[in-house]
Amino acid sequence: MKALILVGGYGTRLRPLTLSIPKPLVDFCNKPILLHQVEALVKAGVKHVILAVSYMSDLLEREMKVQEQRLGIRISLSHEKVPLGTAGPLALARELLNVDNEPFFVLNSDVICDFPFRELLEFHRNHGQEGTIVVTRVEEPSKYGVVVFETESGRIHRFVEKPQVFVSNKINAGIYIFNPSMLSRIQLRPTSIEKEIFPVMAEDSHLYAMELQGFWMDIGQPKDFLTGMCMYLQSLRQHAPERLRTGPGFLGNVMVDPTAQIGENCTIGPNVSIGAGVVVEDGVRIKRCTVMKGARVRSHSWLESCIVGWSSSVGQWVRMENVTVLGEDVIVNDELYLNGANVLPHKSINDSVPEPRIIM
Repeated sequence: MKALILVGGYGTRLRPLTLSIPKPLVDFCNKPILLHQVEALVKAGVKHVILAVSYMSDLLEREMKVQEQRLGIRISLSHEKVPLGTAGPLALARELLNVDNEPFFVLNSDVICDFPFRELLEFHRNHGQEGTIVVTRVEEPSKYGVVVFETESGRIHRFVEKPQVFVSNKINAGIYIFNPSMLSRIQLRPTSIEKEIFPVMAEDSHLYAMELQGFWMDIGQPKDFLTGMCMYLQSLRQHAPERLRTGPGFLGNVMVDPTAQIGENCTIGPNVSIGAGVVVEDGVRIKRCTVMKGARVRSHSWLESCIVGWSSSVGQWVRMENVTVLGEDVIVNDELYLNGANVLPHKSINDSVPEPRIIM
């Protein structure tokens, strides 16, 4: 089986992290976002993964060569010269996707969930039509485009953009499976799969919806990245609790790389992931944060709802909160307060940031 991952864009929503590396390689709970997806695809029997890319693809290519060998699969890169939207990349990769008559998976690279690829394949084969999209339930459907479908069969009737009256609370989760025949619907030009292709497929009774069980998050921007981390760690608590750190000083769901060092009298958690080679000195308080590999948090600092980028250093008695994001190799000096600061890579911060802003 094959899968296409829409890597595409510049990852602007996840800056400053994506100024150093492409978004799919940003660590999410100590593993690149892309690897969460690729490993789940491999488990479901996928042997060939195609990445639709447009930017920083050299880095991606090098990393994927390593993963190809580790996972024993084939990984190809399909290069867009101009942005092709969400459907154009399928047309560009047509020759790779259309080699046999097997269905193929397609997914957005920002999505994190308990990937239901086996169930999706079975559901898709059972209804026998051209396409299936995974849908997930949301609390506030008026903020999204919703999917209206038959509960029994899953057959999709229509899509409604940001409904003001209730028609459905299920949205497109960015995970699909298609038969190769659907490729004939797409031309090689910038095309939106959601707006131009899906409505026509639904009209032809060729598109079905399968509802996702468990959590789902689009982690393409920092606040959602942190929310997704909380959901992922809770899912680990249910399915693989041995991967979470427990003991004195650890509260709730906390993931700590074995190579990280944690000092005395720290309180870590709930909802924290700490990467490889991280050093947390004595008396530090961290909750609802991601601390990426090689970072250091010095003694008696207090962090809540932050992302600390690779190799960054947070000084002593620092307080950081409100979705403060440090890019790679940022230095925050002692006794400063950062509120919602977005700090670009390789900066040194000498003054407090009392109001949310970008530090360039």
